[in-house]
Amino acid sequence: MVSSYTHPRYAAAVPPELSDGSVRRVPVVIVGGGPVGLAAAGEFARLGRETVLLDEDDTVSTGSRAICWAKRSLEVFDRIGVADRMVDKGVVWKLGRLFHRDREVYNFDLLPEDGHKMPAFINLQQYYVEDYLVDAVTALGKTDMRWKNRAINLEVLRDGAARLTVVTPHGQYAIEAEVVLAADGVRSPIRTSLGLDFEGKVFEDRFLIADVRMKADFPSERWFWFEPPFHSGQSVLLHKQPDDVYRIDFQLGWDADPEHEKKPEVVIPRLKQMLGEGVAFDLEWVSVYTFTCRRMARFRHGPVFFVGDSAHVVSPFGARGGNGGIQDIDDLCWKVDRVLKGETPAALLDTYDDERIPAADENILNSTRSTDFMTPKSQASADFREAALEMAADLPFARRIVNSGRLSMPHTYRVTPLNTSDDEVWAGGPAPGAPALDAPVLAKSAPWLLNHLGHRLVALHFTEHASAVEPFAIDGVETVVVARQGQASRATTLIDPDGTVFRRYAAHDGTVYLIRPDQHVAARFGTASMAAVERARDRALGLVHDQQPRRAAGA
Repeated sequence: MVSSYTHPRYAAAVPPELSDGSVRRVPVVIVGGGPVGLAAAGEFARLGRETVLLDEDDTVSTGSRAICWAKRSLEVFDRIGVADRMVDKGVVWKLGRLFHRDREVYNFDLLPEDGHKMPAFINLQQYYVEDYLVDAVTALGKTDMRWKNRAINLEVLRDGAARLTVVTPHGQYAIEAEVVLAADGVRSPIRTSLGLDFEGKVFEDRFLIADVRMKADFPSERWFWFEPPFHSGQSVLLHKQPDDVYRIDFQLGWDADPEHEKKPEVVIPRLKQMLGEGVAFDLEWVSVYTFTCRRMARFRHGPVFFVGDSAHVVSPFGARGGNGGIQDIDDLCWKVDRVLKGETPAALLDTYDDERIPAADENILNSTRSTDFMTPKSQASADFREAALEMAADLPFARRIVNSGRLSMPHTYRVTPLNTSDDEVWAGGPAPGAPALDAPVLAKSAPWLLNHLGHRLVALHFTEHASAVEPFAIDGVETVVVARQGQASRATTLIDPDGTVFRRYAAHDGTVYLIRPDQHVAARFGTASMAAVERARDRALGLVHDQQPRRAAGA
């Protein structure tokens, strides 16, 4: 197998604990240097928070692994400072095509409306994402990145902190932390050391991933086949990646022998049957996986917070694994930072379970439904799928039944103690708990709305004319004015000349949205008083708990 990518090697320095024999205590340790752990380091660095990151390797991931990065993840990556580089390198796409046997059934557009900085999706190999994140985190200068440092055990101390045992090429040491983010993957040693496990289901089906390097004229789209003539009546997925690499997933069935199916002498004939005998290609990476939909009962265990694959796993169809992990750290990092600074009570950290467990359940539900449709368990299920695929070509309602993987969307935190309920009926716009919507603006700096949100509480105040409103003077909240007319005379004034922001937020003169540091809506008001925004601020920071019921973790 060949690869056009050269993996960097990072120096494994001697940790200071081994130099002087000390056991240091630091505010935050991140275990795992994959996309989720590195993104967490980047988010903390943007917040001014120093962290220690432990990774057992000294390079980025082998194989493309996660490749589909959704719009919301790209918006988080944009805050960290790597999204532009990812989009420039990645294959941008928004169109999908679905085939049944030898005909196209229908196609879909994931972002039909213009006026967004980030695309619906890009395809980019995981090793590039990690590479770019390492560069960005290094440049920010707040992260002690320790390569070849393998965390093998964690214990919770009497004072509520955590002690990690770490093995390195230079010896073994211990380090303590007030907070640990376990981003150490599906086989998480941290989870094992605490005696914790997943709950959920492993499905009886296997899929082959083949990354193929070739010159081909497939468009930058997602192509999915049910029962294609070139693959024994099962399903196939095709995605284009950078560097002339294509991801091809073949459904194999439960009886397939994973080790046998990964052999080049087995994979190559399968690819030739799909691509044609005359197409030249090289294998870059091959893997076999099983559909799995599982999660931990709780993601927080004292000072330890499980994120990404260490907390939950889903099937790759729908791109909900890596994107879900990025949304985990989007939700968590600002809360940890504020609690460690003493700005908010420690109870704010409990809302990580309140918000991310329902998000994981949503991803698991969608992945389970995809699996059930793709692998019928009975003749009745197979007949139902056949009928849905036949009708979908002509009847739009049937397309909602067809399921080749519901693609990743950001979760809306509908039930959380941090929201303030709407005080009126809204005709549209992002509801409390939803992520803020991007739009183009005229400004003194960045020409996109989301670049003016994030890492702090913002009151987004809509007005007809920029000169007609004075910013709220509310402690801990920055007011950003959005005006239809006027001049962007200061950094916190944005002009919306064509009304896109007003329309996307269903806003009128006097509307106010309170946006959390993770760019999710905490509250919105048709007409807002300073007192109302202050109450919503206190709720968004976990200072009061008298309105919204807290969802029981795991319910």
